[in-house]
Amino acid sequence: MKKRLFILAAMLVALVFYGTALALEFSANMVNTSKGGKGMTSKVYMKDKKFRWESMKQDTITISRQDLMKTWIIMPKQKSYMEMTLDPSKDQAPREKMKGEISRKLIGSDTVDGHPTKKYEITYKDGQKQMKSYQWLATDLANFPIKSAAVDGSWSMEYRNIKMGGQADSLFEAPKGYKKMAMPGVPRR
Repeated sequence: MKKRLFILAAMLVALVFYGTALALEFSANMVNTSKGGKGMTSKVYMKDKKFRWESMKQDTITISRQDLMKTWIIMPKQKSYMEMTLDPSKDQAPREKMKGEISRKLIGSDTVDGHPTKKYEITYKDGQKQMKSYQWLATDLANFPIKSAAVDGSWSMEYRNIKMGGQADSLFEAPKGYKKMAMPGVPRR
């Protein structure tokens, strides 16, 4: 059960970052925290329409390929992976404009991980709820959303140690020699 929940969380992260900064090539540490200080750090790589997310706690790798419309969830210790179709309608990529955005108010300037930013308070609709969050856009990285956080402090996500530049194509390939497994809850054809 715990493994299934983690796999679903990995799929959500893949969807969240699908399409993020498609023109940028970089690697970074992505730090997610939730209320109570529980945090998770992952390594991310992006190139064109490709994304790789390495969970440091769960020993899994998620690779999303918009060009192939596929996502792979890789479990290196088991030498196995699962494949799913990437659903572009679920794109929640952090962009200069958030999904469901109603309004945006500049509330100041800040520095995040050494990058100058403009900090915004954003009101957006999530289903039937109206929500508020902060977003920091790095002005030296073409307004890349380097940090986002709930106004109520319940969660935050930040990129740290960003290294701009080319990423190897091999980072975004399905693993050779690994066993393909069925996705939990998805009937086999």
